[in-house]
Amino acid sequence: MKFNLITILGPTAVGKTRLGALLAAKFNGEIISADSRQVYKGMNIGTGKDFADYLVNGKQIKYHLIDIIHPSEEFNLFLFKKYFFEALDDINSRNKFPFLVGGTGLYLSAILQNYQLPPVNFEIEEFKAMQQLSLKELREILFGLNPRQHNKTDLLYKDRIIKAILIEKANAETNTSPSPINSLVIGVKAEREIIKERITKRLTARLDSGMIEEVKTLIEQGISHDRLCQLGLEYKFISLYLQNKLIYNEMYQKLNSAIHSFAKRQMTWFRKMEREGIKINWIESGNYQDASNLIETIFSSDR
Repeated sequence: MKFNLITILGPTAVGKTRLGALLAAKFNGEIISADSRQVYKGMNIGTGKDFADYLVNGKQIKYHLIDIIHPSEEFNLFLFKKYFFEALDDINSRNKFPFLVGGTGLYLSAILQNYQLPPVNFEIEEFKAMQQLSLKELREILFGLNPRQHNKTDLLYKDRIIKAILIEKANAETNTSPSPINSLVIGVKAEREIIKERITKRLTARLDSGMIEEVKTLIEQGISHDRLCQLGLEYKFISLYLQNKLIYNEMYQKLNSAIHSFAKRQMTWFRKMEREGIKINWIESGNYQDASNLIETIFSSDR
């Protein structure tokens, strides 16, 4: 099966988006974002929607799965897969080549490793019955179905645990099918110290560019502090700061540290994907020529 997708993955602050846009410009492509927070409207600075990255030689590279949902709404893996394949069909229908670009490991794995996610009816009687159980009881049920829970926020709220249980039950009843995806996967890496330096520099720049004001605007639009904490990282810590639960320096230090930890977890996930059989062709951060040469070499032999 020939490659029908190019995936650009890597931890935060290594330049994936710009590299993806440059490669899409050269190879007649469009980008599908694999970022769990860039789907939300109005969350621009905190999620790093660097729209200028999509402008190559005066031409706007088309992107998908960015700014598609309101922050008050839930976005999940099932919806990501649904929208991914809709975008894929759209791109293919116009004889463009799809590039999947991002760092959300779960979303990337769902496509590259063909996670089966059937639709689930959350209005059934079982949902209402489980609402009578305690958090502890629900967690025990969920871990009994799947001991390896990647999304820790599912364990904090009763409704989310119940939804996760119903999804696990539906998954158990679903037959797997061959994936229509065969992707060339390019990983973007950099030395840990370089990533740490970039993260800190970028955080300072985003705060100077109005990231706190962005969070204030979300609150004014009705987004609760609880919801901001669910959205994580920048939105969580700035929310705590705006509630006077952290002073500015505490907020900055804790957020900076949390982003560093996030980057490490991303690399851990990518190494897990490699152990499970996904071949990742690693290149140094921003090395467009190496990536371009790799694509040309592999695709010429793929014909």
